[in-house]
Amino acid sequence: MCNSSSITQFLLLAFTETRELQLLHFWLFLGIYLAALLGNGLIITTIACDQHLHTPMYFFLLNLSVLDLGCISTTVPKSMANSLWDTRAISYSGCAAQLFSFAFLIVAEYSMLTVMSYDRYVAICKPLHYGTLLGSRACVHMAAAAWATGFLHALLHTANTFSLPLCKGNALDQFFCEIPQILKLSCSDASLMELGLIVVSACLVFMCFIFIVLSYVQILRAVLRIPSEEGRHKAFSMCLPHLAVVSLFVSTIMFSHLKLPSISSPSLDLVVSVLYSVVPPAVNPLIYSMRNQELKDALRKLMAGCFSKAIICSSFAHHL
Repeated sequence: MCNSSSITQFLLLAFTETRELQLLHFWLFLGIYLAALLGNGLIITTIACDQHLHTPMYFFLLNLSVLDLGCISTTVPKSMANSLWDTRAISYSGCAAQLFSFAFLIVAEYSMLTVMSYDRYVAICKPLHYGTLLGSRACVHMAAAAWATGFLHALLHTANTFSLPLCKGNALDQFFCEIPQILKLSCSDASLMELGLIVVSACLVFMCFIFIVLSYVQILRAVLRIPSEEGRHKAFSMCLPHLAVVSLFVSTIMFSHLKLPSISSPSLDLVVSVLYSVVPPAVNPLIYSMRNQELKDALRKLMAGCFSKAIICSSFAHHL
């Protein structure tokens, strides 16, 4: 038996004990991580550099991309390093920092998705009031509220979780530090307080999800009244993937935190956690951007400008 004061490190769940499969996991996660870095990095650069994209919708998309980069960078690199070096260890302070960062970014991201659904609702259902309801000041306030919500949520849960005495070892059945896994190591009834906080958080998440669904129901009703078939197709292609990603995100994270212990298993927990922590940051750039012609045109213009400057610099250096 050990207590939290004697724990100096935690042992994360290894994807496999076979060395060849560990290396396969490393290369797979490296590919996903690089794809997320490239996709979200291009979105951030394009929106920041193109004046035509300095609108509320792209402002929120830029914030989402920053959160996606932070979210996947919190968990995946450590898991890759553990597989590469054949280790499972993460320090006590490193685990606390990882848990805080992930909780902060994941809740801020979900809050940003809620704000983005409101932005689309106003743009499509109340276009005449768009400039009034979503002015620059209002956009900054909503984005700041999303970030602040994530910070307060992470601060509360991290402080409460790591104040609990731990007496059931230091092995976590997860590839990153996650609140439910640390609660399993607690030997105190005080963990009931953290479970209560999780239930309250889940209720708030569900309320935001209902808001998002209702927003998109109103959007779809407005879209069905569009006389142009091309206009309807464009609106559907923008809304339905967004709703699908939000549904996957909410269902997996709520299942992970609220499931009964009787249906818990390391392999199931692993699959569910990958679905809500690794998949969204990698696919969000495709869903929110690759179907957006305006953003694709801006990206082509940016790439063409960089390419032409590179050619000019190369020819200039050659003449020297």
